[in-house]
Amino acid sequence: MEIIKAKTAGFCFGVDRAVKLTYDLLAQGRKVATLGPLIHNPQCVADLESRGAVTAASVEDIPAGYEAVIRSHGVPAAVDAQLRSRCAAVHDATCPFVAKIHRLAARAEKEGKLLLVAGDPTHPEVEGIVGHTGGEVFVFQNLDELRSFSTPENCQKPAFVVAQTTFQVTKWLECTEFLKKVYTNAEIFDTICNATLARQEEAEELSRRCDLMVVIGGRHSSNTQKLVSVARQYTKAVAVESPEDFDPALLQGVQRVGVTAGASTPSSVIEEVLNRMSDVIREEELSFEEMINNDSMKPVRAGDIVKGVVTSILPNEIQVDIDGKQTGIVKFDDFTDDTSVQLNEAVKVGDELELYVLNVRDQEGIANLSRKKLEENKGRQEVREAAENGTVLEGYVTEVNKGGLVVKVKGVRVFVPASQTTLRRNEDYTALDKQKVQLVIKEYNPPRRIVGSIREVLAAEADAKRAAFWDTVEEGKTYTGVVKSLTSYGAFVDIGGVDGLVHISELSWNRIKHPSEVVNVGDTVEVYVKSLDRENKKVSLGYKKQEDNPWEKLKNEYPIGTVFTAPVVSLTKFGAFVRILPGVDGLVHISEISNERVEKVQDVLKVGDEVQVKLLDVDFDKKRISLSMKAAQQDEAEVEE
Repeated sequence: MEIIKAKTAGFCFGVDRAVKLTYDLLAQGRKVATLGPLIHNPQCVADLESRGAVTAASVEDIPAGYEAVIRSHGVPAAVDAQLRSRCAAVHDATCPFVAKIHRLAARAEKEGKLLLVAGDPTHPEVEGIVGHTGGEVFVFQNLDELRSFSTPENCQKPAFVVAQTTFQVTKWLECTEFLKKVYTNAEIFDTICNATLARQEEAEELSRRCDLMVVIGGRHSSNTQKLVSVARQYTKAVAVESPEDFDPALLQGVQRVGVTAGASTPSSVIEEVLNRMSDVIREEELSFEEMINNDSMKPVRAGDIVKGVVTSILPNEIQVDIDGKQTGIVKFDDFTDDTSVQLNEAVKVGDELELYVLNVRDQEGIANLSRKKLEENKGRQEVREAAENGTVLEGYVTEVNKGGLVVKVKGVRVFVPASQTTLRRNEDYTALDKQKVQLVIKEYNPPRRIVGSIREVLAAEADAKRAAFWDTVEEGKTYTGVVKSLTSYGAFVDIGGVDGLVHISELSWNRIKHPSEVVNVGDTVEVYVKSLDRENKKVSLGYKKQEDNPWEKLKNEYPIGTVFTAPVVSLTKFGAFVRILPGVDGLVHISEISNERVEKVQDVLKVGDEVQVKLLDVDFDKKRISLSMKAAQQDEAEVEE
């Protein structure tokens, strides 16, 4: 027989804190009284009483001169005030998660809001919560009670919604879905303790795999009863308060036992129950160890991992043989999400597949199996470990919405908020739809949500690129980059994790009013490093090339004395400017326009005229060019003559 103990079994943080506090006070020789049993475990309470602690049913029952310990459930505000006026000292061991709900209850009264509490109205924790508000309050134990209360008038009221820290998660999810649809002014606070959630999740997972679930804990423990309720949805489950309560007959015909414990169960009690179970097993004539080793005696159970050999392939399902004992069926939807897959191409008869058992139809001798569920379970484990270790995972974007992205990672649904999708703000994250991405898991909290970040991976890559860039960069080095943004004074280009600035004057040899006349965001450009500021991590880039310099073309293509035709581009009092090359204009002085006297340039020329000129002189330093229409006319006359 296999006995599986839950990792989350035993004291939660709040209970552990209260118990240690009380034992410490007793060890110091203090007179201690607890208001009610400190925890829902008679063995622990009896041990405290043997050391001198008094368990008082009410404030009046606490002996004079005793110090009071408020247990992790907390107490109403009025009871707290009574304790402080009566006792020598008060030690508040209220669980921090419960204390948070007390503050919310007080806020509800202060802000005039209805307080809705999901929980057992007779439980001390819920009584304490209700006792911290003087406003309207309603406690509901399930969705039906909430529905009955939710009249049109109540649904319109502004409300705070909280839950008992040990409230059953599945019931809470049902209720919150209803609240979101019906209540227009409700603020929902998820106050179920993380430890409670983890304990219930593990109990559910174990109960799917086991023939029997043993829940160790006090009979009056809400936490223990919730665990039994969760487990009974999937298998036989019993509550055990002490080793003496365990009935050996429960193990008859059982192959796998799951063991968990409520938040108020000491580890010593858990070990005693486990030892009792082991003694029962050893007393059996046929050892359970032999049964485990005898494969023929092991039935296939829901939650098992089995190996099956493919015997038949149909368009919508695969049939497998499980160890020659049972037939298994894998439906298409349990094999893959990819509708383009052809089963007869994905597998062949004789292939061995590892599969997850969904359920077993005993009368028909058929097991329904799933490859998807197996991969999802393995994926969840990998995703959980990645969340703990900060490992980078790869996923596929399956959905884009206003809030961000949904990414499938090893079969697990991971939500990436919009703020964590891209490296730069305002980047279009919708472009990632149906793309492979790398991400890290920032929050692992199933079944509510698993949250990832693509941005963190991109930022780490960018940091590495920047470090490599500054290690190798030097002035004059050429890079191929991508234009990331434009401003009125230039363009920023990503050249490998670092954005460098190409000033507007470096974009073109011609005068331009805006960088968009030369480049656009997203363009791939070749740039070179003009200068570096290593201290401030700034890079100035050049884009225009020397070979494109129109003054160099002028020097090479227009020697002094060249006669050519060019357009007039502007007029002044002292002459006309003629465009020789783009970016290069020359001046025809008023005295060089004609052999006849010219009073006004406008009388002879206008912008756009094509005129024949002669290159008289060029001052390359001052970028000045002298031209003459008169000299060109004389040259032409001489040629004709």
